[in-house]
Amino acid sequence: MDMRLQLVPLPTADVERSKDFYINQVGFDLDHDVEPGNGMRVVQLTPPGSACSIVIGVGMGEPDAPRVHNLHLVVDDIEAVHAHLKGKDVDVSDVHDMGGVQYVFFSDPDGNSWALQQLRR
Repeated sequence: MDMRLQLVPLPTADVERSKDFYINQVGFDLDHDVEPGNGMRVVQLTPPGSACSIVIGVGMGEPDAPRVHNLHLVVDDIEAVHAHLKGKDVDVSDVHDMGGVQYVFFSDPDGNSWALQQLRR
């Protein structure tokens, strides 16, 4: 029996601001931005190389819903990704080495938090 995590909904108060952050600052790909009706809007974005996407939108939940914390993005070169995010004005932490696993932390404009993780091989 297969179970694949493919979509994580994130609460947002401002869809355009979040869409801009994830595309232009973090580097996610826009999969689709649709308005199926009844005031609903669905924006799906995928991190480069990932099989799992995020979705933000209007009419998919409450904008003041609890935030999602510590979603992990596994990267091959944490220093390069850290430099890229800093260059795009993302407020990222320093690189932390936690016993062979390196982390960098950041949050989106709505307070959903992310951890970049690089495993030492």
